Amino acid sequence: MGDNERLGRRVRGFGRLDITPGKIAAWFALSVFVFISIFPVWWVVRTAFSSTSAIFKQYQSILPVGFTLTNFARVLGFVGTNQAIKEGGAGQTFDFLLSLRNSVIVSVLIVAGQVFFSSMAAYAFARLRFPFREQIFFIFVMGLLIPPIVTLIPNFVLIHNLGLLNTFAGIVAPDLLSSSFAVFFLRQFMLSVPHELEEVALLDGASRVRIYFSIVLPQVRGALVTLGIVVFFYAWNNFLWPYLVGRTPGTRVITAALEVFQSQVPQGGPDWTGLMAGTALAIVPSVVILIVGGRRVVESLQFSGMK
Repeated sequence: MGDNERLGRRVRGFGRLDITPGKIAAWFALSVFVFISIFPVWWVVRTAFSSTSAIFKQYQSILPVGFTLTNFARVLGFVGTNQAIKEGGAGQTFDFLLSLRNSVIVSVLIVAGQVFFSSMAAYAFARLRFPFREQIFFIFVMGLLIPPIVTLIPNFVLIHNLGLLNTFAGIVAPDLLSSSFAVFFLRQFMLSVPHELEEVALLDGASRVRIYFSIVLPQVRGALVTLGIVVFFYAWNNFLWPYLVGRTPGTRVITAALEVFQSQVPQGGPDWTGLMAGTALAIVPSVVILIVGGRRVVESLQFSGMK
């Protein structure tokens, strides 16, 4: 086949593209939705790279005004209080690295706990036979319908009575063991694991614990990674519960620290440029993880919904 013939086929194929007004409208609506979703993130970045003295003079500009890296230096503690005030800040104290460490500790504990314990519960509901299994699973999944705000006060009273306020244990306690979504999500994948693999292992004398660790978990490794990513996003961005329980600098996570930073206004209005610089730094881990594992998350969520 010559080059001219190939080119002719491509041109004819392009002419047969079914471009309808409905598709044009759909693409336009999708573009608008993407713009609305991304614009707040861009505005955070734009404000973070703008100077405090110039940002209010050209507040309508969508590009950074008076481009500077000083805001990031102030948030990271590389600029003293007096110099920060000269740069337009309010002189707030913000130990970003300490809050970042706290968020990493809390997020890792919650991810590890939920992935491990939820996988065990999911295996029990998917493979083990015990009385009222389906009824118990139905009641368990009904937890998805309970808004988290409903359990906020009872959980806080319990953590207070246990003396776990201002501790990492108190922050991670409500989310450490499992969640209804995590158990349901993993159960869908475990149902697809061939029964023959377990039957052969049982004939060879393997226990249920050995089957769980050596056969089932490797088969659903992709789902475990996906769940870990989803739970990390939740734990990293969670604000209200860590803010109520972890009030000391040693346990204050990044979302709560940003709120404290915003509320410290000894010289007037909030330090918006510094606040947006801290926010931009705080979303970097989530963006990196989303870029690396975003495709796996979408594929796994689609599979769990179709199973």
